[in-house]
Amino acid sequence: MKIEEYTDFAVAETCALLQKDSPTGYTREAEEFVLAAFRELGYEAHRTVKGGVLADLGGADEKNALLLEAHTDTLGAMVAEVKGDGRLRLTPLGGLPAPMAETENCRVVTKSGRIYEGTIQLINASLHVNRDARSKERNYDTLELVLDENVKSKEDTEALGIRTGDIVCLDPRTRVTESGYIKSRFLDDKLSVGILLAFAKYLKDEGITPARRIYVHVTVYEEVGHGGAGSVPEGVTEAVSVDMGCVGEGLSCTEHEVSICAKDSGGPYSYEIVKRLIDAAERAGAAYAVDIYPSYGSDVEATLSAGYDIRHGLIGPGVYASHGYERSHKDGVAATLKLLAAFIQETQNV
Repeated sequence: MKIEEYTDFAVAETCALLQKDSPTGYTREAEEFVLAAFRELGYEAHRTVKGGVLADLGGADEKNALLLEAHTDTLGAMVAEVKGDGRLRLTPLGGLPAPMAETENCRVVTKSGRIYEGTIQLINASLHVNRDARSKERNYDTLELVLDENVKSKEDTEALGIRTGDIVCLDPRTRVTESGYIKSRFLDDKLSVGILLAFAKYLKDEGITPARRIYVHVTVYEEVGHGGAGSVPEGVTEAVSVDMGCVGEGLSCTEHEVSICAKDSGGPYSYEIVKRLIDAAERAGAAYAVDIYPSYGSDVEATLSAGYDIRHGLIGPGVYASHGYERSHKDGVAATLKLLAAFIQETQNV
């Protein structure tokens, strides 16, 4: 594998996808990007009724197929109320912590398609005016969205076409440093979507026909718990979520490694799959860590909960500061690609 080439491709696709707003429930542009990307690589792909993208990467054994799952929906917010002064009270989409949203630039997307800019701020945010600003609890009752429009009343804001239920998209603020760090909101999980596109390109470029059929499902409701709950092709016996690997106190993974999850808040992953993922990482010389995630749920657990009879696993590049301004590294991307390439080289019946 030309690891540097495919790593760079993964990062480029990630950066392009990050420019497509896609908070849960508003993912059409991201869906179209992913669908077009798989088709441009020469794969059969289609949009599911739910809005995900299902791609067939080929492979011989259709009765023992592998499903790789990632998601392109992200955190965001929704207008909960147009307030009397024309500002907006918000409700989160997915687990967006209020303190991590404060001072972020954002866009309000109306049902008519008009888009307005604004900033999420503490109510009465000026420190020179509000003596309690430092100590005030940050939650969705103490924050508000201040529109970059000359509005002074509820009627002014509603005249713009803004209503309860409109979508609020946060600026991702994407940067790739010379030292290889990738910084952005929503690396969870657009970085892994980029990795799967690079993996698909690798299979196509090298003319590799895997021993078993491989499908990719890029879901759009993972952040609210039911992304992977459907659209599993017939013959799939194993599914692996390619999502963000956790980085933090008590865990061994860093941004420079691929994380293999042994257990999260939904319980243990398949012992057999975890063992084979570790074996594949060691064969490939991929830097890896095995960790237990204290607060996490994945697409593949939604697949199991929906009643599918499969074995399941979870991997992903190490990502720091999840659900905030996240950071990973090209090393973690490369390690994840190496692991995937080695894992699908298995030829034994599983």
